[in-house]
Amino acid sequence: MKANQPITLSSQELSMICSSRRWQQTMSEYQPFQDRNQFFHYADIAFDELEEEDWLEAFAGHPMIGDIDSLSKKYAHSQSLSENEQERVQHASSDTLEKLLQLNLDYKDTFGFIFIVCATNQSAQSMLAKLEQRLPNSREQELVNAATEQRKISKIRMESYV
Repeated sequence: MKANQPITLSSQELSMICSSRRWQQTMSEYQPFQDRNQFFHYADIAFDELEEEDWLEAFAGHPMIGDIDSLSKKYAHSQSLSENEQERVQHASSDTLEKLLQLNLDYKDTFGFIFIVCATNQSAQSMLAKLEQRLPNSREQELVNAATEQRKISKIRMESYV
């Protein structure tokens, strides 16, 4: 984006940032954004308006951490984003990846959604430790934790448009 040029994103670009349709619709209504600060400000407002079902829809737009196969299947539309975000996981040992995948499945069985963490610049061991730390939490706390991580991921993705 050029300085002083309004920011306007297509539906597809908004969906690459966050897969919650409510978030995308709200952001579409706020456009055009006059600058980077306004873009991020309205993103926060849109996130604040999300309800549980919207967050679950946003979470569903991510592959499971460590499940590299899902990057090329279900999430082809955002494959390069997810690959970059999970870059350090892709180089983990098969034992670590297997443990990540198993604990992710346990997490999903416990909470009803996948483990969401901002994976940028994090090792597989670091994410495994976070997953182990968060597994004992309540579902309510994990919704808050996952929503916080979703915001971080989305803001990193937003950076590519400003």
